[in-house]
Amino acid sequence: MSQYRSFTDVELILKLRQGDVAAFTEIHTRYYGLLYRHALQRLGDSEEIQDILQELFSYLWDNRETNQFETSLPAYLYTAVRNRILNVYRRNKLKYNYFDSLQSFINNNSSEPDENIRIKQLSALIEAEIAKLPSQMRMVFEMSRKSNLSHQEIADKLGISVLTVRKQVQNSLKILKVKLKSYFFITFL
Repeated sequence: MSQYRSFTDVELILKLRQGDVAAFTEIHTRYYGLLYRHALQRLGDSEEIQDILQELFSYLWDNRETNQFETSLPAYLYTAVRNRILNVYRRNKLKYNYFDSLQSFINNNSSEPDENIRIKQLSALIEAEIAKLPSQMRMVFEMSRKSNLSHQEIADKLGISVLTVRKQVQNSLKILKVKLKSYFFITFL
């Protein structure tokens, strides 16, 4: 393994394309800390940065045979991290815009009686669909959304990995989206 430390980035890329796990490990060791510090200056959320880097290195391994490194390996990695950080900013902006819009609606409090009934029905429907989720998924979802716990806190409490928590939340949101889609379609006709 120590021989890989002396390899150039070009040599590591060639070995990586051949499926050499030790070359991948050396790339990871060589650049993870640098990329982490770079991302931390721009994002500041350690958990989000770890997710970004895990996704980046998974992508690098999964696409090792087809990746084209037009520039140097560090330039490729820094650009990939920057793009993923920009995606996080976009997602957060959409989320905050939604919450601002919802807060504005709540503050106006000019709901018609019919709208109040629809809101209560929707709340009851959402609770019913949450109750139908598998028990582990429901517990993770409720800890995330109702107790406002971070993925790390949930993982620590339940003794499972953060990735498992993230997948459980994502899967429950997908299920709820499918189940509630028909209600929204009928409601807004």
